[in-house]
Amino acid sequence: MKARDYFWLTALLALAAFIWLRDRTWISSSDEVLPLLVAPVLFLWLAEPWRGWRPENSGFNLSGIVVGLGVFVLGLALDVTLLLAVAWTVLLWSWLREKIAPGKIATSRRLLVLMLLAFPWLSLDLPALGWWFRLSAAWSAEHLFQMLGFIVTRDGTQIVVQNFPVDVSAACAGLKVLQAALVAGSVLAFVLLSRRRWYWPAVAMLPLVAWLANTVRVVMLSAVALTFGADAANGWFHEWGGWLVLVAMFSLCALLFAALRRLDKPEAAA
Repeated sequence: MKARDYFWLTALLALAAFIWLRDRTWISSSDEVLPLLVAPVLFLWLAEPWRGWRPENSGFNLSGIVVGLGVFVLGLALDVTLLLAVAWTVLLWSWLREKIAPGKIATSRRLLVLMLLAFPWLSLDLPALGWWFRLSAAWSAEHLFQMLGFIVTRDGTQIVVQNFPVDVSAACAGLKVLQAALVAGSVLAFVLLSRRRWYWPAVAMLPLVAWLANTVRVVMLSAVALTFGADAANGWFHEWGGWLVLVAMFSLCALLFAALRRLDKPEAAA
């Protein structure tokens, strides 16, 4: 790489640190930070941009830089971290696509979703999402138990099943799991569908899968509380039961992606 490439990399790293640290209210535990740290590592591991590196090409995609800077300024003005993350990803790609081998461009472009997920926009821009996750989970649990013949009433995120109160608390919002689920699901979609037309639809469905997993988790916790008491639901099952549900949901996703892979022929490199 030439001197200006090192300068560009340094500027990108400094910009990423600025986006991460400009608002540190999202940093509360390691399970919120770890998925963000893992995402760029997975990008480098799967994309392998250094293979076929073109050191003689020191150009930049000027239009991409202009768009990236424009989106970054807009993100600062509106205080929207998602726009800042999009801007950073565009700026990275404006430099990277001019450096990597032509055969790596399509692969690296599809993996850019991991770089987008390396920033805390879910926690900073969508705090209300946790509330809607809780409310929809409580609503789903209410109707499911009613279908099973139980007497159920609900007030917001609090449901009463057979006179037994169940509170879908903030700990059941699922946002901490959502970031990890999107990263893991994106890797799963890439491994199984990287050159298929179903790749982007598979990535788009991951938030729905994460919501469904969280809803099933709430229903299971409610069922455990009704059967064995609140202490059982608030014990080890509260933590590990959620992860077991998430693993089960993404195992089903893997089966679906594998089936879609068998239906499609690989796409031509773009």
